[in-house]
Amino acid sequence: MNVIESLQDYVADNLSLLSPIDQAWQPTELLPDLTAEDWSEQVQRLRESSLVLPDELLVVLVGNMVTEEALPNYTVSLEHIVKDPTGTSETPWAQWLRRWTAEENRHGDLLNAYLRLSGRVDMAAIERTIHHLISNGFSPGNEGDPHSGLIYAAFQERATRISHGNIARLSQGRGEENLARICRKIAADETRHEVFYTRVVGELFERDPENTLFAYRNMLRKLISMPGSQMTDGRDPNLFDQFAAAAQRIGVYTSRDYASIIRHLNTAWNLERRSFSGKAARAQDYLCRQPERYEMLADEIGGRIAEQPPTRYSWLGGRVV
Repeated sequence: MNVIESLQDYVADNLSLLSPIDQAWQPTELLPDLTAEDWSEQVQRLRESSLVLPDELLVVLVGNMVTEEALPNYTVSLEHIVKDPTGTSETPWAQWLRRWTAEENRHGDLLNAYLRLSGRVDMAAIERTIHHLISNGFSPGNEGDPHSGLIYAAFQERATRISHGNIARLSQGRGEENLARICRKIAADETRHEVFYTRVVGELFERDPENTLFAYRNMLRKLISMPGSQMTDGRDPNLFDQFAAAAQRIGVYTSRDYASIIRHLNTAWNLERRSFSGKAARAQDYLCRQPERYEMLADEIGGRIAEQPPTRYSWLGGRVV
């Protein structure tokens, strides 16, 4: 039995981090009720409230939604690690993967519906982007290394939670409570998912400390690839970079957030207090220095992004942001 399979009982103990289906929120609860007599008025209120959102925030919201809609790619990537060979296996890992997928599936559905009803964006261009992203596939850069795959998941769940949480904050600041409520719901899911993957990696550090340490070091050496990095609308080959730059400019996801995630994970996994020697000790030192390194680079990165010229987005019907 390999170390990932040996975690089945540990995973079973943490399945409670998933919501029972009959208690989970569903997208329709946060959207206009299209079966109600006043459905048209509900939609109109949503459209009017969305008018306060600036174009740059819309760009980041669309990019987040597109990334969420590429869920099939992330499920395939995790299936290579946790294994659900029959598609209906009752092992704890298989249950986690399917139920995690079901919870995550609501995120893209909800954001997609909100943007569609808002009338603020070009849904045809966005749909093409989603199609491209799923077709292009996804590689976190750790093929064949399950330790890295789970570390990646812990990192990205926290990054996604931060991103949705910041959109909620900015939307509320603009007076768009509908979107703020939507993004807070999604961020709460991501928080539970983050806790699961962080706990699992913490257990890997207990059972297989050096391999887990080296996997973490190898990931940070390459700079962690974002899930939507293959994003394109079929026209702009640099679309993901433009979206990421917009997120940095308005404070949705920044290089300081990247540094804060590393610091959080280092603390969660008790990295500084673990005892290693030789190459492992050097890897440990490298990891402990990374938060400060990225914080020192933050102003330089922010300055370069601020100097980038405006971009024309197909998502916004060709508007320049």
